Amino acid sequence: MVERGTRPVRTYALLAWTWIRAAAQYPVSLALLAVATAVVSFLDAAAILVLFSRAPRIAGFTAPEVLFLYATSALSFTVSDLLLGTTEQLGERVRLGTLDAVLVRPVSPLIQLATENFSARRLGKLIPATAVLAFALPRLDVPWTPGRVAMIPLMAVSGTAIFAGLWVLTAAVQFVLVDSHGATKSLTYGGAFVTQYPMTVFARDFVRGVTFVVPLAFVNWQPALYVLDRPDPLGLPAAARFASPAIAAALCAAAAVAWRAGIRHYRSTGS
Repeated sequence: MVERGTRPVRTYALLAWTWIRAAAQYPVSLALLAVATAVVSFLDAAAILVLFSRAPRIAGFTAPEVLFLYATSALSFTVSDLLLGTTEQLGERVRLGTLDAVLVRPVSPLIQLATENFSARRLGKLIPATAVLAFALPRLDVPWTPGRVAMIPLMAVSGTAIFAGLWVLTAAVQFVLVDSHGATKSLTYGGAFVTQYPMTVFARDFVRGVTFVVPLAFVNWQPALYVLDRPDPLGLPAAARFASPAIAAALCAAAAVAWRAGIRHYRSTGS
């Protein structure tokens, strides 16, 4: 039972390590790319600080609070992107007919796509996220109860799972809408951008959409309301602050169903 359950993880790790070893043949290039990725990611945090140089608050939130939202969003998105981001290339494989070669191999197609061109340079994005989080946490003006402390890793894991579900779900859509790659990015990369800021900066109808339709608000906004002791602008009950794990599980389940349906109904190009 344990062997069967751990096999996908071991396979994923083996394939990812193979790509990392290939990239490590050029260590200087790999290190420079990782540093460049980290520097570019730091610019997002710098942009937030520039905004606060002109105003003490943004939508009622202080600089440490917004940096806290940025860091938790960036951390969740970066880990999910590292693990599953390359699945967004599925539509191109369907169009070119190269998905057929993936399907005949004795390894899960999802694992193959997720580990393709696995690059350790994307780990550079974790540096700004963790650094900003370490900077923001001690500057938050909240009483650090055990519940609030426990919420930090919980929201990171749940947020990662929500983004992971979105990666797989948007990839599955490309079985049907082959040229939807650009549109699906609005849910993944666009979702990462939206969750970096307080939802109070957006229109109320938009906030409803990212709460009840595409549950981006549960990546970090709802749990952050609990950590920061803030009221919900939509007036949702307090239980919503703790719903991220359940939302993540439901979204991942929906993504799994959509992926299996896409694989099952895929018709080979014959190439």
